[in-house]
Amino acid sequence: MEGLCGLRVGQKAPDFEIETFDPETGGFEEIHLDDLRKNGKWTVLFFYPADFTFV
Repeated sequence: MEGLCGLRVGQKAPDFEIETFDPETGGFEEIHLDDLRKNGKWTVLFFYPADFTFV
């Protein structure tokens, strides 16, 4: 996800691929940001650095 650290609100994120989990099917799949855009899907990206860290 190189280059995302320099984005500002309103700028488009570059395409990337990520593995996702679907709790309804219990399966994993790969998705691309560009595929979501082409299908007209709204997508919210956020970064939460403390997620899954042990304290």
